[in-house]
Amino acid sequence: VQLQASGGGLVQPGGSLRLSCAASRSSVSISVMGWYRQAPGKQREPVAFITSEGTPNYADSVKGRFTISGDNAQNTVFLQMNSLKPEDTAVYFCNAEGYYPGTYPIRYINTWGQGTLVTVSS
Repeated sequence: VQLQASGGGLVQPGGSLRLSCAASRSSVSISVMGWYRQAPGKQREPVAFITSEGTPNYADSVKGRFTISGDNAQNTVFLQMNSLKPEDTAVYFCNAEGYYPGTYPIRYINTWGQGTLVTVSS
């Protein structure tokens, strides 16, 4: 499965952006999709995830500001980012975890999309 991320850009503090990540059609059953980010000079960190059942999880730093949602029919997840802060500046990476049904032992996958740059600056 391949992931295509989009939606990054430059925004002023307090502004909003919406990221999208679309997974290509494949035989993989995706269990979780979400976003990591990596700021300059820092390690990659998780931001938000959503399970195939629609259960979201957020990093403490983005709770109340970011909302993750999914469209199972389109294999797409969205990250609505509101009240953006300069410290949200980073390259955001889409990630998907899943497995190939019918395989034994089960074949798991963990795949990444290309990064999309989010810059929050006045």
